Amino acid sequence: MRTTTARAYPNIALVKYWGKADEELILPAAGSLSLTLNHFETTTTVVPAPDAETDVLELDGALADPGQTDRISTFLDHVRALAGRDDRVLVRSRNSVPTGAGLASSASGFAALATAAAAAFDLDLAPRDLSRLARRGSGSACRSIPDGIAVWHAGDDAASFAETVPAPDMRMIIVTVNRARKAVSSREAMRLTAATSPFYSGWVTSTEDYLEQMVAACASGDFTRIGEITESHALRMHGLIQSTVPPIRFLNPTSHAIFDAVAEARESGIEAYSTADAGPNVAVIVRPADAEALAEKLSGFGDVRVVGPGPGAHLLTADDAVPPADAVNPAAGEGSRA
Repeated sequence: MRTTTARAYPNIALVKYWGKADEELILPAAGSLSLTLNHFETTTTVVPAPDAETDVLELDGALADPGQTDRISTFLDHVRALAGRDDRVLVRSRNSVPTGAGLASSASGFAALATAAAAAFDLDLAPRDLSRLARRGSGSACRSIPDGIAVWHAGDDAASFAETVPAPDMRMIIVTVNRARKAVSSREAMRLTAATSPFYSGWVTSTEDYLEQMVAACASGDFTRIGEITESHALRMHGLIQSTVPPIRFLNPTSHAIFDAVAEARESGIEAYSTADAGPNVAVIVRPADAEALAEKLSGFGDVRVVGPGPGAHLLTADDAVPPADAVNPAAGEGSRA
């Protein structure tokens, strides 16, 4: 084994992933399509810990709680199985995006971890196999392995991976309304939706249709159709989530006000379309020439950042490794975890 560091970026879905066909393998009920960003990266270092009794996770300079660590360790068990090894490791991860706030931190986090861990365990994985591995940590993480616009295929374990598809150049304006962790995680909200919403089956079939239309729109460079599908599908997803028992509401009044402001911008000649993942923060796709002007119009709603298509997950040099925190002692075993 060796120490390795990787970086990955979050992705924002334009055709949403919401619902699993298989919980254990994290197979989606329908495919999806997303834009990997060029900001808000996660950097993760995997360090061999031969004397440790358990894996240790340090997140943003502090020891993670047992639940977070267990999730990471379960994912690393998949890596160990592929490598035929049982080594424990210390994972140091640093996010520049708020964790658990609906800005896809789990996507960048598990994409970075998959890339670093595969290299640390000397696995030589093809891009689609690395995407499949990242999927086992967080479904949307598979879409942060490829560059730019990526489609995540539904299907069985072998067929369910993400790959880049051709698309026109665009920008995305991220409006961060609230950086706090969500009260209900995406995983739990997905389970409740599938179990209790009377509209869930219709969501799955309509998502399959939307994805087919979106891939065609991307291939033809039809930004207008891309935007129409993006905004419509986001509103459908949030309507679906609110139909759970009990209802879950991720969007807040400011989120809705941003959707309204973007619709008004369209009427005034700036073509742009809103979307939001499972949280209150809003992302707006826009043509590159209009990005800065629209960002200025939206600046009163929260922190605004213009981003573009970003690179897929990739390894870094040793100089970029996440520095250790003084509190971490991987040899201490179970007692080393917060």
